[in-house]
Amino acid sequence: MDTSLRRELRALKAYAIVVTTILGGLSITAFRRASQPTRFTEIDVERINVVEPDGKLRLVISNRARSIGPVYKGKPFGYAGGTRPGLIFFNDEGTENGGLTFTGQRGADGKYRASTGMSFDQFDQDQVVVLQYVDDDGTRRMGLTVGDRANRDIYDLVQARDSLMKIADTTQRNAALRALLGPRDGVPLYAERVYVGRDRSKAAVVNLSDPQGRPRLRLVVDSLGAPRLEFLDERGAVTARLPER
Repeated sequence: MDTSLRRELRALKAYAIVVTTILGGLSITAFRRASQPTRFTEIDVERINVVEPDGKLRLVISNRARSIGPVYKGKPFGYAGGTRPGLIFFNDEGTENGGLTFTGQRGADGKYRASTGMSFDQFDQDQVVVLQYVDDDGTRRMGLTVGDRANRDIYDLVQARDSLMKIADTTQRNAALRALLGPRDGVPLYAERVYVGRDRSKAAVVNLSDPQGRPRLRLVVDSLGAPRLEFLDERGAVTARLPER
């Protein structure tokens, strides 16, 4: 082997060693960076999807335009997105199960409307616990609501409702919707059971209702500070009051 060939082989070996060292260093650096969280001082974003390794949604944070519509086991249904800025949560099956939404703006007429709500959904159904503030230009309602929902799958219910909405005859359509959305075996689709809050008349209120959603016991401190306790029958008539007058 002549001298020039030996020099070329040594140069090639040196080159291979350098390249291998560089690539190894880059691989180690990339691995370390991948195993460590990325830190941002500030970030502007229109939507963030938090997902499981299999792609199922667990949380969506978004503005109004990119907000998500209802999702059932990973499948969109009902109305389209674009109306719920805030945070929407999903269960282990990829079905929406609550969220935090908020709005507020003043219209061209100078009046404002604002709302904030945190809701928790019944499994495969809609919200049953809601903490909400609603303000219509100073007419406000804010409080905690607890409700009962029938064990009827929300996806099947919405699909059936949307199908009935295609019936051209108004009378026939309304009758079909009443049958679908009305009580079954005496159990309503939804019944408010508890409300604790401040109503639009500026009264502090505690309402306890029966399984049909009819208020039966009401504790009130009105806007002038006067307290009362009322018992009501199933028609909503007061049967007893403390103080009596």
